[in-house]
Amino acid sequence: MAVAAVPGALGTVQAGRARWVAAGCARLGPGWRLSGSWAGGRVGPAVWARAWAPAVGAPAPRRGYGSEVKSEDELRVRQLDEENRGIVVLGINRAYGRNSLSKNLIKTLSKTVDALKSDKKVRTIIIRSEVPGIFCAGADLKERAKMHSSEVGPFVSKIRAVINDIANLPVPTIAAIDGLALGGGLELALACDIRVAASSAKMGLVETKLAIIPGGGGTQRLPRAIGMSLAKELIFSARVLDGEEAKAVGLVSHVLEQNQEGDAAYRKALDLAREFLPQGPIAMRVAKLAINQGMEVDLITGLAIEEACYAQTIPTKDRLEGLLAFKEKRLPRYKGE
Repeated sequence: MAVAAVPGALGTVQAGRARWVAAGCARLGPGWRLSGSWAGGRVGPAVWARAWAPAVGAPAPRRGYGSEVKSEDELRVRQLDEENRGIVVLGINRAYGRNSLSKNLIKTLSKTVDALKSDKKVRTIIIRSEVPGIFCAGADLKERAKMHSSEVGPFVSKIRAVINDIANLPVPTIAAIDGLALGGGLELALACDIRVAASSAKMGLVETKLAIIPGGGGTQRLPRAIGMSLAKELIFSARVLDGEEAKAVGLVSHVLEQNQEGDAAYRKALDLAREFLPQGPIAMRVAKLAINQGMEVDLITGLAIEEACYAQTIPTKDRLEGLLAFKEKRLPRYKGE
């Protein structure tokens, strides 16, 4: 994407803003483009709105994983139905490896997440464990020990890429932490929009114990979640927190006493997902985009991103349906259009 030349620091700022908005368009999914008219000069609301218009002749989005990708034993994918329609649950099911991130699990997770990106029927994604007492124990160290040193870096890059893809999913994501979440397991949870934990859960970035550092985004997402100083303390000490401690520092949003079934966090995550379902699907996607992109830039640029995102909701049928439902005093029937 070309940006018109503007002298001095102002040009640098405008070029940076253009890159942020272009990245945002890409995350909205196939068919979104940044209008060339945005580059250079003062940016008005009308230009921002045009900048986020679907590209003419853009290819139709691919169908979702429901018809293309079948879940494998290590990752169970469930599309909930009836009143929970739109909620997808990804259940990690690798009991013999304590749900550790093996090559096969990462490959399966990558394929599944890639398909979820463009499935417009998906409204919220919950990541949980199917194994009692374990969310994800991090990297598969037995498998790692068999790797040649030249293989380690590329594989960690694959883990990081998959976790980034989860962070960039266009719909709300919730990590239900009902057990141990260490190293890459906590990094996986940090990539989700919301984290819910049982009080008995254990969480920590413990990589420094192994003379390495977090490699799946932990050094970046933990400070953003709880602040730099405390994140450094936890990473330097490899400290493990329980659910109550995690809630106290802001690492998780909700903490619950574990139940007999061992799925208290999952049940809370399901309650939250049900709260999200009635809202406008397009609004949910652009709200997430506005928040995520805006948190990485200065306030003025963030407000411009918000304006651009808001503009995307104005021409939608859902917005008109919301107004009509309000007028007729009934629940809206949103279609994501």
